[in-house]
Amino acid sequence: MKKYVLDLTVTENLKPHSNYVLLKLTSPEALPEMLPGQFAELRVDNSPTTFLRRPISINYVDRQKNEVWFLIQLVGDGTKHLGALKPGDKLNVVLPLGNGFSMPSAPSDKLLLVGGGVGTAPLLYLGEALAKQGCQPTFLLGARSKNDLLQLDLFSAYGKVYTTTEDGSYGERGYVTQHSVLKETKFEHIYTCGPKPMMVAVARYAKAEGIDCEASLENMMACGVGACLCCVENTTEGHLCVCKDGPVFNINKLLWQI
Repeated sequence: MKKYVLDLTVTENLKPHSNYVLLKLTSPEALPEMLPGQFAELRVDNSPTTFLRRPISINYVDRQKNEVWFLIQLVGDGTKHLGALKPGDKLNVVLPLGNGFSMPSAPSDKLLLVGGGVGTAPLLYLGEALAKQGCQPTFLLGARSKNDLLQLDLFSAYGKVYTTTEDGSYGERGYVTQHSVLKETKFEHIYTCGPKPMMVAVARYAKAEGIDCEASLENMMACGVGACLCCVENTTEGHLCVCKDGPVFNINKLLWQI
């Protein structure tokens, strides 16, 4: 897909959590096509310690408002500068980057979308895309506590939502791979994004159950186009750049211990 360098305007900066912001941005022109699972590289201005763009998943695309959303975890100087943007500010972005999730060939109600932490972000746009194709996706979202579960109301617009929290403050106590829905339903396809230990556990479950599974990797990505080689992942096809050849991979390509 063609890549664009755009100066977008912030329409909203929402704070759903003390460690997260939801940036909504628009353009005077119609935003380009973006696929679920793709990401953008956001330029950080006015930060003396940040020299590289920050790779952020595309959280959602609102075509009616001509907006693209980015759910950003505030973990360092770069993301904190992004989190300080105000409505009317300009943000330079490169998008869409990478390859997205595959779409089913026919409507299904046996699709499971598993996310943890900020890894839930790309699953919202994916859930909408699946619903538009007549699917009824199931979301399984994990977090440390109730306050760390984000956008649940938005996810529920596209399918059933199940949750786990490590402290038991919301949903079932434990990790996503321990949720009872995995015993109650035989899924046909799993999509996952989140911390690597969680994705490895999901991949092991999928392989043991004979379920096709795709994982969106969160390797450090600096350039977004496969030039800097800092996001390389060892796969069955050799060393591939997550930013260019991913970030979404079928787990059968990954040389994880599964």
